[in-house]
Amino acid sequence: MSASASLTTRRIAAAALTAGALFSVVTLPASAADHARLERSKVQISAVQYDSPGRDDRSNRSLNREWVEITNTGRRAVNLDGWTLKDEDGHTFTFHHYRLDGRSTVRVHTGEGRDSRSDLFQDRRHCVWDNRSDTATLRNDHSRFIDDASWGHHRHGSHHR
Repeated sequence: MSASASLTTRRIAAAALTAGALFSVVTLPASAADHARLERSKVQISAVQYDSPGRDDRSNRSLNREWVEITNTGRRAVNLDGWTLKDEDGHTFTFHHYRLDGRSTVRVHTGEGRDSRSDLFQDRRHCVWDNRSDTATLRNDHSRFIDDASWGHHRHGSHHR
């Protein structure tokens, strides 16, 4: 084989290897993205205590016995910064600088208190959740619907999206 034929063969082989490498790099992120979509953490409203046990006397103790639990059922932590929790009357709680660990729950209380990993406080002086009927709606930082929980006359499928 001549030197020019050998050079041509090496160039073709190099081009084929480069094309193969590029193809695998291009296809890898797409499959990785699909895989990530399947494992995306799921955040949901897992429980609501809308009727504070005992007397609703607007004391801080009574207000803090009214709460909504948000649970991350996935393995990865989710940044809730800018997410909102809202009732039908428009009372809105916005999460600030809060990261919900994987497979964990945070309880959002109505009254005042010191925020921790497992408890956040809306710092309100009046009840938020209606005892007879209401809907708690969770939206992400792009205002996209994530989950809701309803009770009373809204219990059977009247969801706000």
